[in-house]
Amino acid sequence: MKKVITVLKGDGIGPEIVDEALKVLGKVGEKFNHEFEYKYVDIGGCSIDKYGVPITDEGMAECKNCDSVLLGAVGGPKWDNCPPAIRPEKALLAVRSELGLFANLRPTKLFPQLADASPLKPSIVGDGIDLLIVRELTGGIYFGKRTTGEENGQKFAADELKYSEYEIERIGRVAFESARKRRGKVSSVDKANVLDSSRLWRSVMHRLAEEYSDVEYEDILVDNTAMQLIRNPGRFDVAVTENMFGDILSDEASMLTGSIGMMPSASLSEGTLGMYEPIHGSAPDIAGMDIANPLGTILSAAMMLRYSFNMPQEADAIENAVNKVLDDGFRTGDIMQEGMTKVGCKKMGDLVAERI
Repeated sequence: MKKVITVLKGDGIGPEIVDEALKVLGKVGEKFNHEFEYKYVDIGGCSIDKYGVPITDEGMAECKNCDSVLLGAVGGPKWDNCPPAIRPEKALLAVRSELGLFANLRPTKLFPQLADASPLKPSIVGDGIDLLIVRELTGGIYFGKRTTGEENGQKFAADELKYSEYEIERIGRVAFESARKRRGKVSSVDKANVLDSSRLWRSVMHRLAEEYSDVEYEDILVDNTAMQLIRNPGRFDVAVTENMFGDILSDEASMLTGSIGMMPSASLSEGTLGMYEPIHGSAPDIAGMDIANPLGTILSAAMMLRYSFNMPQEADAIENAVNKVLDDGFRTGDIMQEGMTKVGCKKMGDLVAERI
């Protein structure tokens, strides 16, 4: 099988970590007889430096006309004073919008080998943490109407939180279908005791739950979810929620693993096109030092194989290789433990590739 991947290395450590993911994909291609063709596009600060914009029209066209997009990271202090319209992060919003990436999948997995890295007690972590947060990405308060003005001599600001049945149903289906491939449970997170938008959310989810009768379902309020992620993260399989709640909860969940360097993510469209990236930033302070952790990016590539290319065996091969490397005691600096062997970014990529 041949797949065309648009590669957005970006800024800071982006080029380093993406190179290691491509190294691993190359080994997957060899082993399973696939061909991966790469189209390289500048994005973020490096694109601003070259072209004056965070992504060019030609670059956006490459993102649209491919089978999937692999992203490193964008931004850094160098571009903090850019006009708001051309800040590096604007490119990410543009790509999400142009590609129709409405579903953000953020797995939170604490590998047993790294249990000591979690800030939670071993009695809470148990045999590990393995949950998936499905966040609606293109609606809600971040995209609603904004109003500012003055009343009774006081300035005011308002942000509209608006969802349609269609938007809720399509993200709900992503959650239920994901649960069918995992442990078969969906937790729908809302604030239905206060918000009309959440009451609509809950009614649509209940309708879907009847359709997916093979999947266990629960409603859970967002404040309780925030507490349960710390108190009992093992109760969650797939948690689905709206944009702002998902933004906050997915960042909370990411800290359960002890290092954001291990965390992949996927942003999906209604078709097979998706964008895959680690959740950490560009970390310009360590760029070029060969000490970044590439595992989040490598695991993002595994998600790409699983969700966009329908290659579950190949995705398993990458995830199993990462497990073997950790079993063998190799660690980058951010996950280093006593008695383990410390390696750099390139070496970690080599070790994973060797175990495919």
